[in-house]
Order: sequence, then C-alpha cells, then structure tokens
Amino acid sequence: MSYALNEVEATAKRAARGAGYDWGLAEEAAKATRWLCAQGLDGAAVLASLLEAGYAADLSAHVPQDLQAEWKAAVPLCPLGTGATLSDCAAQLKSAPLAIGLLSQPAMILPFAALTARQLGTCVTIVSDGFQAVTDGAALQCEGVLPETAARLTIRAAGSLSNPYPTRTRAEPEEAAWAVLNRYAHKTYAPATEESRRLGAGAGLSDND
Repeated sequence: MSYALNEVEATAKRAARGAGYDWGLAEEAAKATRWLCAQGLDGAAVLASLLEAGYAADLSAHVPQDLQAEWKAAVPLCPLGTGATLSDCAAQLKSAPLAIGLLSQPAMILPFAALTARQLGTCVTIVSDGFQAVTDGAALQCEGVLPETAARLTIRAAGSLSNPYPTRTRAEPEEAAWAVLNRYAHKTYAPATEESRRLGAGAGLSDND
C-alpha cells in the first residue's frame, strides 16, 4: 500500500517510542524515516529492522564511547544515537573525515548526514565497503547496496551530486515492515478503561432515542 509521508512520520515516531527510545530520539527516528522514504528508499523497513534489534533497552552501550577517535563501541552502534551525535558534532567534519566503527542499519545514518550537509552548506559523502552515498541535505545519490551492518563507515564533507534520486511524496513500505512499526506503535496507546469505553463512539450505556 501507499502512505502519505506525514502518516509514515507519525507511525515511525510512535513505533520508536514504543520500542523504548525517548521522545527526542523517537522524533529524530520519524524525521529520518520520512527523509529516506522521500528519497525512494524503504525507510520503514530500515526502522523496523533497527527496532527489532532492541538497542533502546541499553542505548548507552550502542553509542560512540570516544568522540576524539574512531566512533565505536564494544557492540554495534545504533544509527539513531550515533546520528544524533553526528548532528551535534557536524563542525568536526570541516577539519577531518569521521570514521565510525561497526554500525547497524547504516541507511539510517544518511538522513543525519543530510542534516550535517545542511548545517555545513556542502555535500557530505558516506563511504563503506560496497557502497557510497552523497547528499547535499535535500537530495541523495547512492552507489552499491546498503548493507544491514557496516563494519566501518567514513563520512567527509566533500562530494557532488551527478545523478540524485528523484524525490517522492508517498511511501510504499514492505507490508511486513509496516506491520512491525504498527506493532511497536500500539504499545504507546493507552489501554481502554471503563470510562473511555463509556465515552467512546456510539450511544454507550444510554439511548435517548
């Protein structure tokens, strides 16, 4: 099925929150998912795979432990926590490329690289074994296949766009991935109470007709 990007963003936000991310990162996840979908990538599938990994339960272990050297941790890095850190440290790319160690779902780092490109006013290039991506903040160009996990990623403030993806206004996520997002989103809904059922749609407990 096809969904409006607004619906994708809203569902992604609730899903990330339902998976255990705080509302701040849930908002970042939603914007990132929408951005990927706007570029023609299945951001919903990327987010679904990430949420299933369960990193939110111990997020502090899945973010860069040392920002002065290669960004890595003893376990795979979460692209949401890592991406948020990248946005905060965008100015570092002016002086040198950034190396990131084992990163889960590297496609999810691309929207944060786009934000960095907008902050710096230049293209940003992301390179890993088997793929390269370039973004100017608005558009994206990729070569190769985005893996489930990247052993090492290099991000630098450089590059140019010669054949960017056409942007989309709607998303067509995999049915299974969309179901995963809705399953996590459902966890944010308040359980029904006797009062909420009584005040819900319909005549309820009285009928004056």
